[in-house]
Amino acid sequence: MVRSTIIARASDGLPLAASVDDEQTDTDLQEHKQQCKLIFRRITPNSEPRCSIESGQYTLHYMIDQNAVFLTIAEKSYPRKLAFSYLDELSKEFSTTYGSKVDTVRKPYPFLGFDTFMSKTARLYRDTRTATAAGSGMDRLNDDLQDVARIMTKNMEELLWRGDSLDKMSHLSTSLRSESEKYRKAARNINLQAMLRQYAPLAAVCLLVLILLYWRFG
Repeated sequence: MVRSTIIARASDGLPLAASVDDEQTDTDLQEHKQQCKLIFRRITPNSEPRCSIESGQYTLHYMIDQNAVFLTIAEKSYPRKLAFSYLDELSKEFSTTYGSKVDTVRKPYPFLGFDTFMSKTARLYRDTRTATAAGSGMDRLNDDLQDVARIMTKNMEELLWRGDSLDKMSHLSTSLRSESEKYRKAARNINLQAMLRQYAPLAAVCLLVLILLYWRFG
């Protein structure tokens, strides 16, 4: 079943809304909620629009829609099709209610009132048989969601490894740019020194000739 849901802004990871979980759920999912924050930091414009990330006994499903990331923590046995149908329901309602405000808010959790809709929708999807029947009757699953093979599946270790690699590559790229700038400056200095060594004697002779001519005829 769906255990917890968080919505964040895709561009910077600012949390916009979250389900109000009971104390036991909050304790059980503490580590996975930290992983959600990591996922929000990893989101880029090139990230997969829909992805399932396996982590222990849970799977973190997310979808990106109009600069908002909708992420839910569900039990590993919970069908992916239903998880993304649930997220799709949230994204449509959220877009209608708050879509125009997402880019302008500055403080975390400005849309906590959306929990009412999340809680109501989560109850519909709590029982897989009820959710499947409701989803079929209301035609909730669009073509993309019907083909679950299109949804990227990863694991948390892969995400962490990829993130570390990206951080290292970013650091390496910065270092290379810095070193390249140093080499360019050094090359300019070497060329200048070579020109001085090549033309300095000739310039000195010309200057000496000018001085002699000025002294002789001046």
